[in-house]
Amino acid sequence: MARQRQRLDPDFEIAIDGLTHDGRGVGRRDGKAVFVAGALPGERVRAKQTAKNRHFDEAAAFEVLEASADRVAPRCAHFGTCGGCAMQHLDEARQIEAKDRVLTENMARIGHVEPREWFTPIRDAQWGYRRKGRLSVRWVEKKAKALVGFREQDPRFVADLTECHTVIPAVGQRIQALSALVESLEGRRTIPQIEFIAGDGALDGGVSRESGALALVFRHLEPLSAGDLEKLTDFAKREAVAVFLQPGGIDTVAPLWPEHVDLHFDLSAADVGAAEGVRLQFRPLDFIQVNAGLNRQMIARAIDLLDLKPGERVLDLFCGLGNFTLPIARRGFDVVGVEGDAGLVARARQNAEANGLPNARFFAADLAKDLSAEPWMRDGFDKLLIDPPRAGAAEVLAQLPLKNIPRIVYVSCHPGSLARDAGFLVKERGYTLLGAGVMDMFPHTAHVESIAVFERR
Repeated sequence: MARQRQRLDPDFEIAIDGLTHDGRGVGRRDGKAVFVAGALPGERVRAKQTAKNRHFDEAAAFEVLEASADRVAPRCAHFGTCGGCAMQHLDEARQIEAKDRVLTENMARIGHVEPREWFTPIRDAQWGYRRKGRLSVRWVEKKAKALVGFREQDPRFVADLTECHTVIPAVGQRIQALSALVESLEGRRTIPQIEFIAGDGALDGGVSRESGALALVFRHLEPLSAGDLEKLTDFAKREAVAVFLQPGGIDTVAPLWPEHVDLHFDLSAADVGAAEGVRLQFRPLDFIQVNAGLNRQMIARAIDLLDLKPGERVLDLFCGLGNFTLPIARRGFDVVGVEGDAGLVARARQNAEANGLPNARFFAADLAKDLSAEPWMRDGFDKLLIDPPRAGAAEVLAQLPLKNIPRIVYVSCHPGSLARDAGFLVKERGYTLLGAGVMDMFPHTAHVESIAVFERR
């Protein structure tokens, strides 16, 4: 028997007195919490209910009756429909305060810890910053149109975008061109996504025909015709971008045009605090930090917090391509980087060799599993830098010989897992949380990136 749809209430008026971790306003209606998309604290709005739950309801504001002084006009015409951003309607200074509050509340509620010092937030460019991402693609038969964009707030649908202001201009200003390209293909029904990644040459809105500084990866579920391959090649040549094809898993990614593509980003001597900088080469689906300017500041902050002394050895976990490892090695320290993705480890080793850094060594290991047999576990380290995924680092922290490591710098992409791990380090392993603070890696979204430093008592 089919489930009956829950009956949603008609439009209603509500006062907003808080903000959720995902950027929605919070109010109460008949004593029940209501999360209202598009509403801000201090406002009174008219809203339409979108979902009913046992302990809370969900709604979307469609009219602001009393506006907050912190409300601003969103730059993007698609805000409110596209799910790529959640906070464009909130003043930028208030956005960072909201993220600060999320980190503070998570530390208190989940970790039951508080740092001695709250760091000043790290910020960089607020627009045109995103150099890596995935655009969804959907062919709409009834409209004979290809939609290219991020998912809508209702993730079942793809937003019909004409432009995007948070991704780099080389991508954000080509949304319509990409839509027209997909519409022209015979295989348009079989393309579910286009991933983009940019090297340094594309970050100012320009691209380099020689270096292939902007790469687009077209995922296709069926083989493309000779005519489609020709159209994709012509687009790549005309727009001076590199086009890759992905018929299957990540191992199937291959260049269509040009045959050889140089994707890299540079960290200057000033960025790494050394006599010379480093260059990191990467492939189209490799993980890199999406915000280039913020990444440079984050590296400098992390190395500063490590407080490295001559002769000390560093362990860098979840090291990726060597984003932190290579700058530390450039400063003259021995450093071991460990990463679960064997392909990233191979590229990290190549980057170390290309930069002339034999003091940076890399190992592949699943950091969520038993590490007792790993050779690097027997080495002695003076400092630990850790940059885990959203799930955090509980498994690896429980295994490390932390009594010999006096200082840990933890870079986090999820405040909840950082708070949990902070509680473990402070309450179970004898560390003091010296400081913590947010880093605005994803402006105008509710994503909270942060950094913390621990020292053994």
